[in-house]
Amino acid sequence: MITITQIIVDDKAALGLRVDLPKSPPLVMVVGKKGFIMCGFLNIDTAEKLGVAAATVSGVKSCEDVLKAEVKKATSKAEALGVKAGMKGEKALQILL
Repeated sequence: MITITQIIVDDKAALGLRVDLPKSPPLVMVVGKKGFIMCGFLNIDTAEKLGVAAATVSGVKSCEDVLKAEVKKATSKAEALGVKAGMKGEKALQILL
């Protein structure tokens, strides 16, 4: 099952995506206008090579978890916008909106 939700932060909308996978934790990501936050299923090194603004979090099962989780790593493009490892996902999303 694929679930798409709208996430509002500071009166701006982001898109939340959760993909339930068989016998596995879900794939979760939150997409803003300038970039996205992804769970550990997606590869931050590939995002870096592609030159996109992205950050990764781990141990999440929902879009709400992404907002509460700590950013583990960010691409250089996300860092240039102000996203940093250690910040909460909600703060990173504010920057990526």
